[in-house]
Amino acid sequence: MELCLAMKESHGVSLRRACAALGLSRAAPYYQSRRPDDAPVIEAISAYITDNPGQGFFLLHRTFRREGRPWGKSRLWRVYRELKLNLPRRGKRRLPERVRDPLAVPAAPNQTWSADFMADALWSGRRFRTFNVIDDYNREALRIEIDTSLPALRVIRALDELVEIRGSPQRLRLDNGPELISQLLQQWAKQHGVELVHIQPGKPTQNAYIERFNRTLRTEVLDRYVFTSLNEVRRMTTNWQHRYNHHRPHRSLGGLPPVAYAQAKSPTTSTSDCLQ
Repeated sequence: MELCLAMKESHGVSLRRACAALGLSRAAPYYQSRRPDDAPVIEAISAYITDNPGQGFFLLHRTFRREGRPWGKSRLWRVYRELKLNLPRRGKRRLPERVRDPLAVPAAPNQTWSADFMADALWSGRRFRTFNVIDDYNREALRIEIDTSLPALRVIRALDELVEIRGSPQRLRLDNGPELISQLLQQWAKQHGVELVHIQPGKPTQNAYIERFNRTLRTEVLDRYVFTSLNEVRRMTTNWQHRYNHHRPHRSLGGLPPVAYAQAKSPTTSTSDCLQ
């Protein structure tokens, strides 16, 4: 509208020709917005959301109607959407501050273990999970626990059985899954003198050793075969774990399998493969 009037005054043309030159309707200069001023509505909605952050539009509308506010439901909903308050709100997971820890190769076995979960399904569609533990020193697969459910108690039991054979590690690197931040696991770590090192949320590269192991396990076992039962998954995974530790060359270990690498670096250290 302002452009039409400006063109009329500056070039001395009629309002009709100015609108035609700008590609606007002749009614544009006379249009007056009928939209009411939403400032009071915005202020009221903002104040309500500030005091009641967990409540949605339904409760807001009922509250305003009970208080006798002069705005109808349609107008409230329009302003509510324009403020982008109708989007689902997901609460943030309240985790302790995670400090980035450099991913260094330990100087000896049993200094740092890494652990993580994986998920897959049987041919029937039944889901199962794996809990994988490796030694960062030589990337040796220490444990692959497999079941349909692996709660914190099951994780602790697997770690206890592993500690009986290998001894306790100095550190255990984990992500922030619910089983791995539980109080039960923290109590277990305190009892065994193990430092739990949690990576920063959304930073899987800080646990790169176990992530790389997970990829190998998936491409060479989980994605390669069709499993009909958990026992079949356990049997084939156990066989693969032995081949991985004793026979499969590892690029980052100079082409040696994990066990052979540990023996070459420390011949007196026993690094027998810990099967399930």
